[in-house]
Amino acid sequence: MKTTIYQSEVINMKALNNLFIEMTAKNCNQHCKHCYIDFPKYKKEVDFIDVDIIKQALNDTMKDDIHCIYLTGAEPMTHPDFNAILRLCLRRCDVCICTNGSFINEKKARFLKKVEEESTNEIIFKISIDHYDEVKNDDIRYRGAYRQAVFAVKHLIKYSFNPIITVTNYYNLPEKEIYEGFKEIFARNNFEIEKSNLQIIPWHDKNSKIESEICNNDCYPDCASGRILTSSGVYACPFLANDYRGRCGSTFLDYNKKCLLETNFCNTCIKSKSPLFSVDFSKFV
Repeated sequence: MKTTIYQSEVINMKALNNLFIEMTAKNCNQHCKHCYIDFPKYKKEVDFIDVDIIKQALNDTMKDDIHCIYLTGAEPMTHPDFNAILRLCLRRCDVCICTNGSFINEKKARFLKKVEEESTNEIIFKISIDHYDEVKNDDIRYRGAYRQAVFAVKHLIKYSFNPIITVTNYYNLPEKEIYEGFKEIFARNNFEIEKSNLQIIPWHDKNSKIESEICNNDCYPDCASGRILTSSGVYACPFLANDYRGRCGSTFLDYNKKCLLETNFCNTCIKSKSPLFSVDFSKFV
């Protein structure tokens, strides 16, 4: 009888350039069909990360060349201390807010521009919209999600932000179709969207299985340049936050800079041919 045994590929982190902070793992006002997070069904959980944990992480990584801090999680803007954390992180470097946009109106956009102007660093926005068609987008997320996101983008543009639209390709559409669809939609709102403003990522099917060895094939996954801080420790990437398979340590003083490509999450990441969670700033040059 023949058996196939293989060793998972090891990814060595080249440098800590991207610091992801999971503001909350369970609090979100949208429970999307494609979300990889398992939300509690019957009650809300208070799991917001403590500000002191973030302060300690920023102190422990002072010698690292962090290019951008990503405020992520379920919905990061549900955190009660969101504004304070944003200001704290802006002291260090650029900050990217990964959000569904439902908390952003004109008043909030104006406030965020004021916060940005207080700093020498930049606030970047990644707004989740999963289809250029309102009905199809809302079928994935919830009724009204499309209009909230477009509303947010409209006000961010008004205050001179340049948001990135993050599209989870749930319907497996050609990238050209997605780009043309969003280009037409935002042209009506005086936003000339470029390809750099669109980040199309594959849908991660939680029921998928690894059929063969995961091979890196010279791709550059997020775990090669970043780690995510959660209330329970440091993990390899947002996909594996709070998953024992991605745990790298308790703090940034003793974390592991190696990780194994051994999960179906890793399979999705490698297939994408580019980082799923970080921003490729070279496209904006």
